[in-house]
Amino acid sequence: MLRGIAMTDHVYNVLFLCTGNSARSIMAEAILNADLSGKFKAFSAGSHPKGEIDPTVLALLKKTNYPTDGLRSKSWDEFAQAGAPALDFVFTVCDNAAGEVCPIWPGQPMTAHWGVPDPVGFVGTEVEKAAHTAEVMRMLASRIQIFAALPMRGLDKLTLQKRLNDIGKGS
Repeated sequence: MLRGIAMTDHVYNVLFLCTGNSARSIMAEAILNADLSGKFKAFSAGSHPKGEIDPTVLALLKKTNYPTDGLRSKSWDEFAQAGAPALDFVFTVCDNAAGEVCPIWPGQPMTAHWGVPDPVGFVGTEVEKAAHTAEVMRMLASRIQIFAALPMRGLDKLTLQKRLNDIGKGS
């Protein structure tokens, strides 16, 4: 049984992964932490963190009023150590991270791949990059909204896993 699934006041710990932890996973962390239901605590990390947040992403988060305090590019190793938060869900948001061998996460979380385009690797003018980054944020926000609305307590583990996978396929 999913840890805490029968508890009404359980806060689900969610980790978003991307290789560099400078854009997609950072956006996902900010979006889910802005959820006002109190059901989630989001984190982000990367297998090879860049050590800084992409400036276009940071500007977009601020422009759209997402809190940016505490956001930082960090290694996924922080979440595999003793004392790390027990994770309920781990989502990869880039194809590279999805193909890597991940650490063993505390809490035996459910996992899914929610790949979206890379705003950092986008080539174009500053205006085009900003528009592309905004579209990636919209995609992530849509998936996170669907995820946050799932009736966690009403779904068995297999059904929940299928729903998580379907979200990543855009279903």
